[in-house]
Amino acid sequence: MCNEVVVNGRFLTQPLTGVQRYAFEVVRRFPGLIKVIVPGSIAPVYKSIFNTVIIDPLGRFVQGGSLGHVWEQVALPRWVGKNALLWSPCGSGPLKVKNQIVTIHDIAHLEHPEWFNWRFVRWYRFLVPRLVQRVQRIVTVSNFTKDRLVVMLNVPPEKISVIPNGVDVRFQRRALEEVAKTRNILGIPSQNYILSLCSLEPRKNLRQLLKAWNNVCQQLPDDVWLVLAGSKGKRGVFQEVLFDKLPPRVYFTGYVPDEYLPALYSGALAFVYVSLYEGFGLPPLEAMACGTPVITSNVTSLPEVVGNAALLVNPYNTEDISSGIYEIVRNSALREELKLKGLEWVRQFTWDRTAALTWQVLQTVTEEC
Repeated sequence: MCNEVVVNGRFLTQPLTGVQRYAFEVVRRFPGLIKVIVPGSIAPVYKSIFNTVIIDPLGRFVQGGSLGHVWEQVALPRWVGKNALLWSPCGSGPLKVKNQIVTIHDIAHLEHPEWFNWRFVRWYRFLVPRLVQRVQRIVTVSNFTKDRLVVMLNVPPEKISVIPNGVDVRFQRRALEEVAKTRNILGIPSQNYILSLCSLEPRKNLRQLLKAWNNVCQQLPDDVWLVLAGSKGKRGVFQEVLFDKLPPRVYFTGYVPDEYLPALYSGALAFVYVSLYEGFGLPPLEAMACGTPVITSNVTSLPEVVGNAALLVNPYNTEDISSGIYEIVRNSALREELKLKGLEWVRQFTWDRTAALTWQVLQTVTEEC
């Protein structure tokens, strides 16, 4: 039996993107005593959020990339006691530690290596198949990812627990004044816009979205724009995405700070997310929580995540995406129906629930190991 839970805290040295946000939101809600092992120095605020933080002084130069992997494989196991259970929440973990639970968010790097940097692919193709066989239990964020692990890596289904992500409570409908202020800060040229929020990387399918917009924009009112919000994917992880001449009425905001996102969602006529591959896909749920109707892909985890509360389109079919955009802009009754369905559907996705279910898995495995 393991007598304590230790968390792989490498995520605290990385930018706060989707996977890192998941780890942060879940760990800070754990009800019991844990240790979070972190390479290098860390802001004191985390010590008050987590029960116990242990700093590895030898990891002071670790900020990510290859050094981060070296720390995780070599230094981290030294801090995990023989009677401890390690939870690695961000899709990687030390192969030396058998008493471990790892959260696998997706295996896109195995199924679509062409979307990623070759060094990233080579490392994860080595690590993940071995890690999922080595650890005691796996947590995934969707049934889709669970199924892919079973099929691609021959993981026994009973070894996998599916626990969906949560939506932060700050995502809720914002007042018109805040929406207008945010629109002005970001320089959005019209109050009538379709929003897409994602990093500029191949699997987000922005080329296809822009083709679809080019086909449909002339059939829409002149004041309706397509607003693309997000930054480039991490260099060294994702292949570059380059765009040729843009269609009319397309506006790039670049990276949008967190504090502006709820108002940005709230002001949109609709939110469009035609990704080719998602292990979960939080943005559609964030949009729903803000009362914004959603158009999203009918592939991978997205139908599971949005249920019947969104308009589903084929992300590989330009005409289907165009038709979805046209229908949602022109049909106010459909927008209202999807708004109400979305607000009801998204209530089940909370970080409190995600943390409680994860803690249950951790406690169960501590009794087994």
